[in-house]
Amino acid sequence: MTTFNELYNRLVKASVEHKGPQELEKIRQEEFDPHHLDCLLNPDQYAPVWRLGECSCSDSPQAPCEGKCIFDAISRDEKGNVQINKDLCTGCSACIESCSAKKLTASRDILPALAAVQSSKAPVYAMIAPAFISQFSADVTPGKLRTAFKRLGFAGMLEVALFADILTLKEALEFNKNIVKESDFQLTSCCCPIWIAMIRKVYHELMPHVPGSVSPMAACGRAIKQLYPDAVTIFIGPCIAKKAEAREPDIASSTDFVLTFQEMQDVFEFAKINLAELPEDERDHSSRAGRIYARSGGVSEAVQSTVKRISPDRKITVRASQADGVPACKAMINNLLEGKSNANFLEGMGCVGGCVGGPKALIPREEGRVNVNKYGEEAAYPTPIDNPYVIELLHRLGFETVESLIENSDIFTRQF
Repeated sequence: MTTFNELYNRLVKASVEHKGPQELEKIRQEEFDPHHLDCLLNPDQYAPVWRLGECSCSDSPQAPCEGKCIFDAISRDEKGNVQINKDLCTGCSACIESCSAKKLTASRDILPALAAVQSSKAPVYAMIAPAFISQFSADVTPGKLRTAFKRLGFAGMLEVALFADILTLKEALEFNKNIVKESDFQLTSCCCPIWIAMIRKVYHELMPHVPGSVSPMAACGRAIKQLYPDAVTIFIGPCIAKKAEAREPDIASSTDFVLTFQEMQDVFEFAKINLAELPEDERDHSSRAGRIYARSGGVSEAVQSTVKRISPDRKITVRASQADGVPACKAMINNLLEGKSNANFLEGMGCVGGCVGGPKALIPREEGRVNVNKYGEEAAYPTPIDNPYVIELLHRLGFETVESLIENSDIFTRQF
């Protein structure tokens, strides 16, 4: 029988070569698991985590993966096999890491995404996560990567870090508005879907302290679709949880597909694109603040520097507390609830190291952190308020002043 990985590789290769329908017809004549094929062709019908075979722990009172899920997304069927609830799974990947039998895997959305790139009459834009720098190779610059996407049929590539700039500015303005006493505090609302899911589903009493900012991914997608209403948007990053975030009702219209760095690497390999040899297509728009979102502590540092920049005489400054990894995030929140924290700005990242430590990052997280910091230092502007591209984009999107980001900012706001 054709294995899942064999099926995946054959279909992705055929899709890249524009032979998808022919290869699919061949496969239908062979022996394969229909569930595997349906997952690959219709990933939106399943949770961000797939079970690919019978569980070897079906006789155990509790599967290791069940104990790891803090969102109660895992149950058992009548045979004892785990089931992943599509509506509850956040894609945190804890269950995948705990499955010793390797029966669980992250969803793969390449086939419908490539079909959209190849068939859409509207422009298709790649939205690359801030953690992308040097992920595919140390020799692959942002300009070379942009060229690669265009060769695949994308209209262009946007760095989501530019929209992290905008969200930094919004969070800084929210801080100035909401933190008026020493006892006030704010939980960052952008960037990590695991952190937000944890607050919404486990610590929901803290939601009044979460300003309603969308993530940089959603902000980027919404902005593209406001400027080009028929455009197709594809986010690429190290995160499985972004696949779940993109399906949330108030976010779904912003992001059509989510691919991981690993999925994108597969596409480049099957398309025989040598990224290091490509010509440059440079567009340098993001500030240091937006670029460092990719590592733990980056959001706090970005907001802290921006608050100082826009309110240099402010008496109550940002006192940040950060945590990365689900256990550390829970500990930080519990300290807050027990009165053991004096922080007024709390940042959580679901993965150790932040986004550079995501489950589908292609390089070690410490190397990713070094690369992100270096890329941040290379930015022409330290904060979004200094970045003329931010101001220009806000004007194009209908914001007459920076302050209007919190006065009337439906495009960058969500209702929790």
